[in-house]
Amino acid sequence: MTFLQLAQKRFLIFGVANRKSIAWHIARMLREEQAETVFVVRDEKTADQVGKLFAEAGVFVCDVEQDEQITRLRAEIGEKYDRFDGLVHSIAFADFSNGLRPFHETGKKAFLQAVDISCFSLVSISRAFAGLLDKDASVVTISISTTSMASENYGYMAPIKAALDSTVIFLAKSFSHFSNVRFNAVAPSLLKTSASAGIPGYLDSYLFAEQVIPRKSALTTEEAAAAAVFLLSPRSSGINAQKIIVDAGMSINYFDKDIIGKVVR
Repeated sequence: MTFLQLAQKRFLIFGVANRKSIAWHIARMLREEQAETVFVVRDEKTADQVGKLFAEAGVFVCDVEQDEQITRLRAEIGEKYDRFDGLVHSIAFADFSNGLRPFHETGKKAFLQAVDISCFSLVSISRAFAGLLDKDASVVTISISTTSMASENYGYMAPIKAALDSTVIFLAKSFSHFSNVRFNAVAPSLLKTSASAGIPGYLDSYLFAEQVIPRKSALTTEEAAAAAVFLLSPRSSGINAQKIIVDAGMSINYFDKDIIGKVVR
C-alpha cells in the first residue's frame, strides 16, 4: 500500500479538456496510484479526445447548464457504477468573446452563465451524485489563490470563484448531516492552461507572477494537481471545508526589492 492509499479507489472527474487541463494531471496521478477514473466532459468531441488520452476509461457527456442532462448523467453512471470514493469538479467558463470590459460593465447574462457553470454546477452535481459517493468520499474543486485582489484582467471570474469558495463550506456542512463526505478547494496561482489562454491579458499577469514568485518560476499545473490528489486521498481525512492555496509563495513576495526597483526607477 502506498502512502496515499488510493489503489482500487474510484473517482469521478468533471472537466478534462486536454493534456494541459489540471483535471488531466489529477487523473494521470490518480491512475499512477492505481485508482480508477471515470470522466464527464461537456461534448462528444471532447469525449473522443479524452477516450484517447485514457484508454478503457468510462467517459460520459453532460452540459452542466442543463438540469435534465445532469439527471440523465446520474442515471447512466448509476447503471454502471455503484460507488465513488471522490469527485473532482474542474469546471469553469466565462464569456470573453467581446473582450475584457471594466467590471462595472459586466453583463448580467454573461455573469449569471459563469456563475451557473463555474459555481452552481458544484451544487448540482454534488446533489445528483450524493447517493453514489462513499460515506468518506472527498470532493475537490478548483478555485484561485486570491479572490480579494482586484486583478482586472481576470475579469468577473474572481467574484465567482469567491462564491465557489463559500459554496465549498456550505456543502461540507450540508453533507455532514448524513455522511463524512469532505469538500475542499485547491486554489492555485496563475497556470498555463488552455482555459487561461482565452482570458485577455492573462499572459502578462502570468509573466509577472513568474517574477513575484520567490523561486522566479511559475507554478506548474502538475503542482496544483498534486495538491488535489492529496485532498482526494484518505491521508487528508482531517481537512474539510478548506481552501488550500498553492502559489509557490507568490502572495508573500509582492514587495520584492528587485520588482520595486524596476517600477520606481
